[in-house]
Amino acid sequence: MLRKTEAAGLQLRLSEVLLLTYFFYAVVLTLAFGLPIASIVKAVALLLGALVFFAILARRAPKSAWRDWSPPLILLAAYRELELFARHTPGHLLENSWQAIDRVVLNRWHLRAAIESAGWLLPLYLELTYLLVYGIGFFLMLAVYRAHRRDIADRVLFVYLLGTLLAYAIIPFFPCVPPRSLFADSDPHVITPLRQLNLLIVNHAGVHTGVFPSAHVSSAFSAAWALLFLIPERRREGWGMLIYAVSVAVATVYGRYHYAVDAVAGFAISLAGAAIAIGIAVLRNHSPKAQTA
Repeated sequence: MLRKTEAAGLQLRLSEVLLLTYFFYAVVLTLAFGLPIASIVKAVALLLGALVFFAILARRAPKSAWRDWSPPLILLAAYRELELFARHTPGHLLENSWQAIDRVVLNRWHLRAAIESAGWLLPLYLELTYLLVYGIGFFLMLAVYRAHRRDIADRVLFVYLLGTLLAYAIIPFFPCVPPRSLFADSDPHVITPLRQLNLLIVNHAGVHTGVFPSAHVSSAFSAAWALLFLIPERRREGWGMLIYAVSVAVATVYGRYHYAVDAVAGFAISLAGAAIAIGIAVLRNHSPKAQTA
């Protein structure tokens, strides 16, 4: 259950419980998918490692800044864990149907031509937005600290992590190959140094489980919702993050890291995550404990 866990004086934050819930889900999924024992052991080790780490922080440093900044680091481990579920997908039926939509968006609707009409400028910007997705969690904490609102750090992290982890949870059920690997004819015509760097990262440090839905898109929009709704006094950062999230969505499709369907699904998941977070907040505010506090 997504609430503070109290046991023997131990209090875990919502964001920490959420990450532990995801790691437990991953263990269950390895069993359900019948993965090799080595994969199951890795998933269990991640769950236990995260549990011990959060327990130590909660017990030894309950008010430490590490509790604000560590969840984005742990999220990287959750991302890498997706590689356990990578499997071969013969036929590529999903990818062919999704690519048909992309050809309409990129060619018939002239999205690629519009982006490349300014030469290297827009392609470089879009590749930069894609690259910076890995630092969104840390930017969120920076915004929280700049607003002197550390009291809501856990709530901000919860919204961001929920939108991201919901995407992670779905990806293993849709094994597919990214468009850049199957449909070279739709690749960008402008190759920038940042694109080469992004390709190096996704080819050698990324996961190969699937691309639906886009966690890049869901995490960026989730970060925007967190800033807009939880730190309204710093609305400039919130709107900036929203513009950035739209740019990421375009970048994933233009750069052929994702299909357009992936980006739309990522956006929908961010909305679902925000709605769940709001519902949990309402329930907590109306709980007997909250009313007597």
